[in-house]
Amino acid sequence: MALYSNHAGKPKVKTIRNSIIFIALLLFALATIFPIYFMVISSFADPVEAGAVSYSILPSKFTFASFKYFFDYSEYSYRWILNSLIVATTVMVSNVIFASMAGYAFSKLRFKGRGVLFAVLLVSMMIPYQVTQVPLYILVVNVFELQNTYSALIMPGIVTVYNIFLAKQFMSSIPNEIMESAKIEGCSQFTIYWRIILPLSKTVLAVMAILTFMDSWNTFFWPLLVTNTMDMQTIQVGLKNFRFANTTFIAPMMAGATISALPMFILFFSLQKYFLEGVTVGAVKG
Repeated sequence: MALYSNHAGKPKVKTIRNSIIFIALLLFALATIFPIYFMVISSFADPVEAGAVSYSILPSKFTFASFKYFFDYSEYSYRWILNSLIVATTVMVSNVIFASMAGYAFSKLRFKGRGVLFAVLLVSMMIPYQVTQVPLYILVVNVFELQNTYSALIMPGIVTVYNIFLAKQFMSSIPNEIMESAKIEGCSQFTIYWRIILPLSKTVLAVMAILTFMDSWNTFFWPLLVTNTMDMQTIQVGLKNFRFANTTFIAPMMAGATISALPMFILFFSLQKYFLEGVTVGAVKG
């Protein structure tokens, strides 16, 4: 009889545990989504000064006046979006190309010093991003004299160690027998990379594209350092123009932030299938 009671109590304990986990995850999801919800709701408010803004969860009325104010505020509003698209797209494409090439070399090619070079790259990942900003700024602005140009915005992110690591880990899981068969057929290294490795790596390439585009699009500090005119600012830097010494135009700023978030949402949902499949590819080995 006691044995039966113990077995009967286990489903109840499991149900309670699952309910607690579900509630905790739901609260975490709400806390994560709420800032996005507040940004979108605030963008439909009147373009008034900060002191007159009504911080309500449910808006009293919807208006597109703040979006109109955002584009009418400056002749460079459209240019900010264009600059961000140019920089983020270029950085994304360059990372997919160069990181996949480096990942292929580290995972499939045998050359002297490969292990040491890859270890140096991994060690460089441990250096905080803020530490490299001063020498990078001196190099780009003083040495190459590229301030206030697209080159200054793009060059530091043309390829990242994280993407190389991601590509290397994924390509290491591709059987070497496929490459050996291609070599027997007379394929060159570039043909193997282009026609065999890349099609098999579309999952990790999609993950790299999404993460790189989002990171480049949302970057604020570096574009702020290397741009000194409004026509070269990205959308993230341009939004600071709505903040003044004594007031902040909250609604137009939120309208601009909502517009700046649209490309990331479009890219993510268009590649969502590959992203969900490859989000853990960095842990795959063998």
